Amino acid sequence: MLKRFLSYYKPHKKMLALDMLSALLISIIGMVYPIVTNLMLNDYIPNKAYKAIIIAGSAVLLLYIIRLLLRYFVQYYGHVIGVKMQSQMRCDLFGHLEKLPYKFYDNNETGKIMTRITSDLFEVCELAHHGPENILISAVMIILSFTYLFTINKFLTLIIFACVPVLIFVTYRLRRGMKKAFEDRRKSNAIINASVESSITGIRVTKAYTNAELEAEKFKKGDESFVDSSKRAYKAMAKFHSSTTFITDIFNVFILIAGGFFLYAGKISFGDYSTFIVSVNLFISPITTLIGFMEQFQNGVSGFKRFCEIMDEPPETDAEDAVPLENVQGKIEFKNVTFSYDTTKEVLHGINLTAEKGRKLALVGPSGGGKTTLCHLLPGFYRLGEGGGEILIDGKNINSLTTVSVRRSIGIVQQDVFLFAGTIRDNILYGKPNATEEEMIAAAKRANIHDYITTLKNGYDTEIGERGVKLSGGQKQRISIARVFLKDPAILILDEATSALDNTTEVLIQQSLDELCKGRTTLVVAHRLSTIRGADEIAVVMNGSITERGTHDELMANNSTYKSLYSLQFRDNDYVELN
Repeated sequence: MLKRFLSYYKPHKKMLALDMLSALLISIIGMVYPIVTNLMLNDYIPNKAYKAIIIAGSAVLLLYIIRLLLRYFVQYYGHVIGVKMQSQMRCDLFGHLEKLPYKFYDNNETGKIMTRITSDLFEVCELAHHGPENILISAVMIILSFTYLFTINKFLTLIIFACVPVLIFVTYRLRRGMKKAFEDRRKSNAIINASVESSITGIRVTKAYTNAELEAEKFKKGDESFVDSSKRAYKAMAKFHSSTTFITDIFNVFILIAGGFFLYAGKISFGDYSTFIVSVNLFISPITTLIGFMEQFQNGVSGFKRFCEIMDEPPETDAEDAVPLENVQGKIEFKNVTFSYDTTKEVLHGINLTAEKGRKLALVGPSGGGKTTLCHLLPGFYRLGEGGGEILIDGKNINSLTTVSVRRSIGIVQQDVFLFAGTIRDNILYGKPNATEEEMIAAAKRANIHDYITTLKNGYDTEIGERGVKLSGGQKQRISIARVFLKDPAILILDEATSALDNTTEVLIQQSLDELCKGRTTLVVAHRLSTIRGADEIAVVMNGSITERGTHDELMANNSTYKSLYSLQFRDNDYVELN
């Protein structure tokens, strides 16, 4: 993991080198004051060398001005390095998230993923900046100060040094508990973010059901978990800092007592003793800095570990010899397809279906039968396992084709339309980002949404709000249809595209869908069976198997499940069929 972390420094190695050089100079300048102090006490003041006193003081002032500039450089450019590394990690993480399969998102909440991208990587940024300079400055200061103190009085220096192993031992023992506590705290923070994301996204449902108190209670549970984990983390941190600080305080006590005896016995001069008292902090301070750095180190390591957890998730990959799907005609074949989301239960069992070029294949049946799963398998959102059969487009197994080329040839219109925050233009152009204005307008006209858009003050540049909240269900659906028109795929999947609409709106949307289906091979999942009466073939999917196949008339002529479903729907719904 360390090698992985260090690789992010590579693009910034020149700036990092300057940052480290500045940190080194800061450490060296820090040694000037005790040296000058010793000269003052042992030479300049006793010998009344006033000129030397002024020159030495001026030199120290000049060096402190230089250190001011160096510290500014380290603080500013060091953080810039950290931010750029954070940016690169965030881009890598986002890019990897885009490549992960549906299964990953089935098992991970959006809010928890957001925590990895934001707060976790912020802690990594802080570690990336402060880590190298803290380690370098502290290491140099410890070495230089120890060497200098040793030249003043080796016995007093060895007394201080004897305390260091105790400090290292205590630090090591307490650090492990602090690491675990802060990891738990991060997980709790992710739970809160997930709860907030879910509640805000569903705020309209919450208000409709007047369940604000329920959401508050759910949030409170997550918040209480965060508070508890924070208490444990801060308790571990308190133990760590209080114990290590106590040991560093002992340093001063030992020096005070031992130095007093040495001075009384004439083993050290008053000037050297005074210098030693002043200089000992040069040795203790970097040790204290390293101890304080441990908290930041734990936060950064925990954040980077969680970053790596997602980066190590296997992305969607193509076969090594995969080729692009070109000149798509649109013939679809499911051959003995068997599939399960996990190992406990098969969702599909031996499915065999064929949709010829330009034909419409409808899938009907009870919820949970496997219809939508078939629609997800065709674009490769989920992959068939070993022995799971084959899915072919134009006679080519989709596993032998590049995923991008397969998905480019497929357009999808779903019941739950997702529109991105932005303008109507942004969402239509999502189907073909480089489309011309004329192409976009033509797509909107074919989707029967252009006339409505022209009535808006800002036309195609009208903001639609998060997930298109400012639009009606029918308007959102038409924009999604325009998006597919612009994409112009050879294959079309309509997954209950009109089931959430009222009857009048459905008829209007159905006209747009009928226009969209022309010349395309279409796979339709239908809730309202009247919408698929004209399908070239209808397949009844129940419990993961095909139980009936045929045209509407053929299935109605038999005492079939389809006939029962059709009759039941018209009996239970006041549905007026429009021809």
